[in-house]
Amino acid sequence: GKSMLAERLPGLLPPLPEAEALEAAAVRSVSGEGVDPALWRRPALRAPHHATTTAALIGGGQPPRPGEVSLAHRGVLFLDEVPELPRNALEALREPLQARQVTIARSGARVTYPAAFQLVAAMNPCPCGYLGDPGKECRCTPEQVARYRSRLTGPLLDRFDIAVELPRLSARELSEAAEPE
Repeated sequence: GKSMLAERLPGLLPPLPEAEALEAAAVRSVSGEGVDPALWRRPALRAPHHATTTAALIGGGQPPRPGEVSLAHRGVLFLDEVPELPRNALEALREPLQARQVTIARSGARVTYPAAFQLVAAMNPCPCGYLGDPGKECRCTPEQVARYRSRLTGPLLDRFDIAVELPRLSARELSEAAEPE
């Protein structure tokens, strides 16, 4: 449910103004990704796997290339299972979230890419996913829950504007919600 909600967000956003769409298209072009002329003004949705590297998320390489934060420029970066991302990748997110750009410095090259994106992150309440679930018992120890939640540091959490807890819904609750009144 969390992932499905996040994936719908770009479809709810208005088309990008021409100047912003050109910025986003330029980043995709530099990365080697093509730009679909029919969709070029639609905000991007980038959803890297939780095992992605810091370089893939932030950018890097030789020559320096944009990472997911820049490929999501003017769109949405969705990080599912956010506590499962490598700790250094999570901490590296702080700069682009604050500055709305990322600078990659390599020997002989220093490049700044735009990174003005909406971050949507999803996580379970605990490693097994059932903490607080009325239908299934959590099998995590308090220490496991604390360790899982502590992967998101205070400085990173300070950059989140909204946090919403979504309880698991039963099949019955979902079907009742789908019925017209």
